[in-house]
Amino acid sequence: MKAPHFWAAGLDPKSREAAPLTRLLLTPLALLYTWGIRRKLAKATPERAAARVICVGNLTVGGVGKTPIVEALRKAGTEAGLRTASLSRGYGGNQAGPLRVDPSRHAASDVGDEPLMLALSGETWIGRDRVATAQAMAADGVELIVMDDGHQNPSLAKDLSIVVIDAAAPFGNGFVLPKGPLREPVADGLARAQAVILMGEGKELTAVQKSRLPILRAKVQPSSEVPHGPLVAFAGIGRPIKFFDALKAAGADLREGVPYDDHHVFTSGELKFLNELADHHGARLITTTKDHVRLPAGEQQRILAFPVEARFEDQAALKALLAPLIDPVKA
Repeated sequence: MKAPHFWAAGLDPKSREAAPLTRLLLTPLALLYTWGIRRKLAKATPERAAARVICVGNLTVGGVGKTPIVEALRKAGTEAGLRTASLSRGYGGNQAGPLRVDPSRHAASDVGDEPLMLALSGETWIGRDRVATAQAMAADGVELIVMDDGHQNPSLAKDLSIVVIDAAAPFGNGFVLPKGPLREPVADGLARAQAVILMGEGKELTAVQKSRLPILRAKVQPSSEVPHGPLVAFAGIGRPIKFFDALKAAGADLREGVPYDDHHVFTSGELKFLNELADHHGARLITTTKDHVRLPAGEQQRILAFPVEARFEDQAALKALLAPLIDPVKA
């Protein structure tokens, strides 16, 4: 989904860019959406699984950097000696689950691009029914579940709910869907969380400070050296510019960056265009790991993937946050 321009922050609310008439017409729908999500959350009786559950969620539609956080928390649980696995809905895949993802057997069309990417570095499950999938994971021996998304889904009881916020573009125009990018009012979402992770550069947010929640800061950084030589990058993620900026910050000789919508499925014509563009610059193509798993096998051989990971500014704060779940005796 391509975000409407008027969802952006900082627009003059009376300007044509801010689409004041459109926003006015969408106000009743936004109020109805807010009422619906509040009612769903209030009426729900979350079910427990026989495993500890960490939910990594967000308050807006679009990418905020949750997946690298899920990977980092899964790694922390594994290093603590717990069998730890990530749980995703499997958006974009045709399998309903519960299903353990196997990169040697499954494609992005089966399980979704993010779960397939996560499965390259650790145990990953998918399931549209989060409760049934969490129960299947626990029955299989998983001790700690790190759930990618689901903060607005009350079906599965959570032991720790973390909200991830893009510090550079936190809440868009501040309105709830479809008037803005928020999945729910900011105060509502923070009230159900136990911690906030601010991703990237950006000032402290008033709403987050008022919540009095623990605030951790993290950045997405390369987990390998940037390839030498000229590069042409492309990305179909929430904010492709973040990927292009990360490449340049890592010292890449980036000639061009081509953005696509999140979860974009590349056509043969688009891949031909990208290859011709790279040839024009005498460059190699490079993309995100998430995009790379969606490419045809032949293109995966030719196109570079640039892996990234989340790195926390304060590792001690992260360890303290996770201690009750991964080391309950010491906590």
